[in-house]
Amino acid sequence: MMKAKLILDRDFAIGEIDPRLYGSFIEHLGRAVYGGIYEPGHPTADENGFRRDVIDMVRRLRVPVVRYPGGNFVSGFNWEDSVGPREGRPKRLDLAWFTTETNEVGLHEFARWAREAQSEVMYAVNLGTRGPDAARNIVEYANHPGGSFYSDMRIRNGEKDPLGIRLWCLGNEMDGPWQMGHKTAQEYGRVACEAGKMMKWVDPTIELVACGSSAYDMLTFGGWEYGMLEECYDQIDYVSLHRYYGNRTNRTPDFLARSMDLDDFISTVVSICDAVRGKKHAKKRVHLSFDEWNVWYHSNEQDQEIWKRDKWNRALPLLEDVYNFEDALLVGAMLITFLRHADRVKIACMAQLVNVIAPIMTRNGGGVWAQTIYWPLMHASHFGRGTALRPVVTGPAYDCTDYERVPYVDAAAVAHEDGGLTIFAINRSMDEDALLEGDLRGFGGLKVREHIVLHHDDVKAVNTEEAPENVAPRSGGGAKIEGGRLIAPLGSLSWNVIRLEKA
Repeated sequence: MMKAKLILDRDFAIGEIDPRLYGSFIEHLGRAVYGGIYEPGHPTADENGFRRDVIDMVRRLRVPVVRYPGGNFVSGFNWEDSVGPREGRPKRLDLAWFTTETNEVGLHEFARWAREAQSEVMYAVNLGTRGPDAARNIVEYANHPGGSFYSDMRIRNGEKDPLGIRLWCLGNEMDGPWQMGHKTAQEYGRVACEAGKMMKWVDPTIELVACGSSAYDMLTFGGWEYGMLEECYDQIDYVSLHRYYGNRTNRTPDFLARSMDLDDFISTVVSICDAVRGKKHAKKRVHLSFDEWNVWYHSNEQDQEIWKRDKWNRALPLLEDVYNFEDALLVGAMLITFLRHADRVKIACMAQLVNVIAPIMTRNGGGVWAQTIYWPLMHASHFGRGTALRPVVTGPAYDCTDYERVPYVDAAAVAHEDGGLTIFAINRSMDEDALLEGDLRGFGGLKVREHIVLHHDDVKAVNTEEAPENVAPRSGGGAKIEGGRLIAPLGSLSWNVIRLEKA
């Protein structure tokens, strides 16, 4: 058994964790909306057509914010199509995903769903085919109390009180050639600046997220962030990051090391933001919104076949990745990385929430179940709120195709207001257990409240409607406190949540 050591102190504080770090995303894509959150006629559907069984699963995740309505979809979306009487809403061709959008679920319906799911809306505006005028109008519609054209339109459409949307995305992935209204950094930065200025004139309380580059390996990356921030730094509050990982080579050690890439990505964007801040002599510090992240690669070939067969149909079953156990381990490692950067990463949205590269899956007319990746997100959302601490972890490491010195044991820690402590830890080793010895200096007397373990002997194991708990967490991991020190066995290929409380 290999050994790893952890040193932790209250003075090793990184920063307060914004609860929005555990957000998610619903796009008008695939079965995320139709057949996902919304299915009139389903045995569990409420009076608005929303599936109660899905709402219950979302509530269990404690998702604080949900990004909506896209994604690529938003770059060709007219927000006015989604309000007013359903029978009058137009059916539109969606050029992002080659389907037909019926607008049965629109802004009012989604805001209602978010309230039922005990979450808030993070709304994206179209800066692809539209611009600042439409952006300021939707803010007026959603947030102005009344007495103006668009706020009175909202009231006529059944919502007397403002929707109170506080977090707004200024477009989506605008450096991507696949994007409708694709722009250069300077073009986007100017539009984002003017849109943001006008949106905040309508409602000064809102927060704005500007589009970072679509991916770390884009040719535009770096120069895009710097160029667009030079134009709109003063107007925005966050820069977005998007990152997805896959295991196309089927090498688990390489795959589980991808969180090292994530760490580099975050650090680089932070550096660029701060470089622009320095150049502008700005007092404001721009933070990061990692508003798309996940594993995504399983469904790519299937999607191509669906488009060949059913292009332009409604709610095609697109991007329906079936996640396995090793995917859950990488998701856990990514959450650990976010916590390590909690001073700058304030928002993160797992993309997406239901059916589309999602922790929750449904069958039309049937059941709902948790995919493997549901569990680490749920654990982090429940037990990862408080002050992020930086543990000093030492132990064996391995080399892989893209990285050297990948630690077998990686960990993050969160201090809670009640004096308790949670340690999230992953063991990347394929075949060797680890013993984690923790020096918890400065915490006083602690005892183990619970040690949760997620493990399966088969890294390709999945959950299904028939076997929804094939990959599921269990308590009783065996962590203990001896002589004021933490002794925690970490099984090979395992995600661990060690909850400590005052003795």
